[in-house]
Amino acid sequence: MWPLYVFLAFVIILIIVVISNVKVVPQAYAYVMERFGAYSATWETGLHVKIPFIDRISKKVSLKEQVIDFPPQPVITKDNATIQIDTVVYFQITDPKLYAYGVERPISAIENLTATTLRNIIGELELDASLTSRDIINTKIRQILDEATDAWGIKVNRVELKNIIPPPEIQNAMEKQMKAVREKRAVVTEAEGTKQSAILVAEGEKESTILRAEAKKEARIREAEGEAQAILAVQQALADSLRMLNEAAPSDRVIALKSLEAFQKAADGKATKIIIPSEIQSLAGLATSVKELISDSSTSRS
Repeated sequence: MWPLYVFLAFVIILIIVVISNVKVVPQAYAYVMERFGAYSATWETGLHVKIPFIDRISKKVSLKEQVIDFPPQPVITKDNATIQIDTVVYFQITDPKLYAYGVERPISAIENLTATTLRNIIGELELDASLTSRDIINTKIRQILDEATDAWGIKVNRVELKNIIPPPEIQNAMEKQMKAVREKRAVVTEAEGTKQSAILVAEGEKESTILRAEAKKEARIREAEGEAQAILAVQQALADSLRMLNEAAPSDRVIALKSLEAFQKAADGKATKIIIPSEIQSLAGLATSVKELISDSSTSRS
């Protein structure tokens, strides 16, 4: 019975060894394999079988994009201002073999390289430029890191300056400066509003004056037009009356009687002296004689 037990134990151990050496590499991962301590292959996604006691998994590498948030680093600007800057690096492993054998502790290497690169770049800029040139600093750091990490099988996709913290005294000065700028803007805005208000009032007065002048002008024009139309109407009526008289062909006696009526109207006024032509005087004497004859004939009949 002992040989049977030994055989069963051997079979069970063999099955366990085979199962333990069957490996499935998940998606977005790669396994770096070593054989007798030397690099042999890189397993990609899928099912793989390694030789027991000969092959071993040296490193499991994630091919996903990774993010590292480094703590704030003290950096001195060109004008000797010390500021604290913390960076965020986005990278991705492109070559698992180089990542496994290129550098010891690659994350620490990236952190130190980022800090030294950041100090070099900020050291060439003044404080104001450092606070306002984030995009330029990000681009320069990414380019330098990407070139340096190619030998490590790492590609740096993006670098962001998360925070730039100046010293407290500089922050106080910046706050005072910002307060002064805001007060200046408020004063300028108020002055602009007063100016605009005065301009609008002046323009309103100007327009009202122009409108009043135009109204007076229009009234005078209409009054003059009315007077002109009245004069034209009177002249037209006189012309029509003369035309009608000419068409009627009046006799001399009719004309003389009209003349008497005209002088009668003239005498009704306040004139103290009236000069009567001789023709009208004779006509008036004739009219008086006719009136006396008519009166005598009426008396005799009675």
